[in-house]
Amino acid sequence: MTAHIIDGAALAKEKIIQLKQIVTELQSRGIQPGLATVQVGDDPASRIYVRNKVRACTEAGVTSVHHDLPGTSSESDVLQLLDQLNRDPKIHGIIVQLPVPRHLDARRMSQAIAVAKDVDGFNWQNLGALVEGAPGILPCTPRAAMVMLDGANIPIEGRHAVVVGRSNIVGKPVALLLIGRGATVTVCNSRTPDLGAITRLADILVVATGRAGLVTGSMVKPGAAVIDVGINRLPTGKIAGDVVYDEAKEIAGWITPVPGGVGPMTVAMLVENTVNAASH
Repeated sequence: MTAHIIDGAALAKEKIIQLKQIVTELQSRGIQPGLATVQVGDDPASRIYVRNKVRACTEAGVTSVHHDLPGTSSESDVLQLLDQLNRDPKIHGIIVQLPVPRHLDARRMSQAIAVAKDVDGFNWQNLGALVEGAPGILPCTPRAAMVMLDGANIPIEGRHAVVVGRSNIVGKPVALLLIGRGATVTVCNSRTPDLGAITRLADILVVATGRAGLVTGSMVKPGAAVIDVGINRLPTGKIAGDVVYDEAKEIAGWITPVPGGVGPMTVAMLVENTVNAASH
């Protein structure tokens, strides 16, 4: 059995086309959605991510304003910029591209973004609303995972979902979203003893640890839906996920590729969060 490939790039393209129609309608009412990205320093991977976000905004008709700050910027410099963006009526969404230089407090910066403009969904108020089951702005990658499951018509209610990863950005929020949809959820991490014994129980397996090849084909339940969130650059320069794709695709029922899976959908969800913020 070879798994059905959940093509995130194709799904993202469809989503951007839908968003462009919504943006056109907003523009007819005098509303121009705007996203501000803030990058501190010159991390090469971050520059690629920002470029992808700017491109997606352009395709959807969303104004994208990029603020490129030197790596020597002080925390007060960044916070001052975020305050200006919070008060700018032309900006509906703000993100600080991670990682930031070590001398800066990424948590403090994410909490400095106005809740209504927190299109990454990292503000504690948005995360708390998710815990309460009354979500406001959802984190982009967890939302992307759920949209991809729904796009592939994979049932969630009553299924056993295993999330490998415990970060505030992906692991915890996606576990909460799955719980909200009626799944029985087990949360593991890279240090879980005999991880394979647990992942083999999963009807839905979401892996988000940032460790290339952590989950092998033998750790996947036959017919399971595998959502690989990991993006890792190997010593060869090749990009790989947290799941050994060539092995897992022969066992799983559905699987996301890396690249071309969750990544493009995450960017599309960022654009959608921005458009939704402009609509309210």
